Amino acid sequence: MATSRITLERIGEPFYFELKNAAGNTAYIDAAPAIGGTGKGVRPMEMLLMGLAGCSGIDVVNILRKQRQRIDSMRVEVEGERGESDGANPFENIRVKFLLTGEIDESHLKRALELTFDKYCSVAKTLEKSAQISWEYRLNSSAEHGDHG
Repeated sequence: MATSRITLERIGEPFYFELKNAAGNTAYIDAAPAIGGTGKGVRPMEMLLMGLAGCSGIDVVNILRKQRQRIDSMRVEVEGERGESDGANPFENIRVKFLLTGEIDESHLKRALELTFDKYCSVAKTLEKSAQISWEYRLNSSAEHGDHG
């Protein structure tokens, strides 16, 4: 079983934290201004969306490279909608949009996205237990295709 280890250290008042992984790479988290956050770091729920963007992006690039597709540029935009309650407000809907340019066959891209979200992206597989995840793509500035998931 693979184990990931993260440590958090408070480095500023009141909610400014530095996170480190086992390799010593760092990220910074802060709370929302509504409860006294100072805007020095991303908020924890934003970090989840960043993880989804990174995981799915890595998987798509990896699959397309194996298919010998040339990616000139790639951008991933993730938007999450949260419920409203007096307690925890988990994501209910998450939309992921891939914007790519390059010599990429559209059928290869669509298959890469299907494999990413249906099989390979560990973050998506974790989040889909509580949120509906949909994806779409735009290839070489063509019209958007999507609402899959």
